[in-house]
Amino acid sequence: MDVTPKDLFDAGVHFGHQLRRWNPKSKPYVYANINGISIIDLEQTHALLEKAYAFIEETVASGKEVLFIGTKGQAQEIMREAATACQMPFCVNRWMGGGLTNFTTIKTSLGKYRKFLQMDTDGGLEKLPGKEEAAVRRQMSRMNRNFEGMLNVSELPAALFIVDTKNEEIAVAEARRLGIPVIGLVDTNSDPTILDYPIPGNDDAVKSIRIIVETIVEAAQNGLAHREAKKVQKSAPLVREQTFEQEEDVDVTLPAGYGEDEAKPAAE
Repeated sequence: MDVTPKDLFDAGVHFGHQLRRWNPKSKPYVYANINGISIIDLEQTHALLEKAYAFIEETVASGKEVLFIGTKGQAQEIMREAATACQMPFCVNRWMGGGLTNFTTIKTSLGKYRKFLQMDTDGGLEKLPGKEEAAVRRQMSRMNRNFEGMLNVSELPAALFIVDTKNEEIAVAEARRLGIPVIGLVDTNSDPTILDYPIPGNDDAVKSIRIIVETIVEAAQNGLAHREAKKVQKSAPLVREQTFEQEEDVDVTLPAGYGEDEAKPAAE
């Protein structure tokens, strides 16, 4: 991880909320209160970011996925780009209640949405009666808003990465209920104790959000690289074995008369 406490400071990660919006459980991560503003201890933020980095890298390297969630205006585009860059699923429009705890229903809806998309691609929708086609397209529009970034999801994620855990409290509650680890950028108006990997920091400023998200993306990309390396290592013995078998099957044709001298009896 290349990010330093100074980088976090330059990005404004240390700015918390006003004291009137302060959550007492964030006190261990507050360095001071200046002019009615909570100042976050960046040394702790950096140490906790390193822990989250290591966990994300290990999780992705093991072949699992991390769901990126950030539906607030400042985070939407950053999270969309970040998740796409590291090939992870994301939710940036609206978190659907039951997105985790009622995942069986979500999978059914995702299957329906994929079917509609296939019909749209191969021209099947255009063959429907006008009113029916219009109804399906309206439904697809809603589904796109709900399922953007989750189209290829087939199982529950191994972990969640969230920007502004107070804003995404329903997703956090569902993950806790299912025992899914949560990594979150958590400001001083939120409760960091409900997270497995809290990252204390400013979750309102774009620069602050971006530097944290980019660090998490770096961890996920490293995890992907390790995952690919493991695949190569597993396939390497198979390649050597196939090569050896091919060598054993090689047909060597000797020239005519080769070795006849050795076969003749010695002259008396």
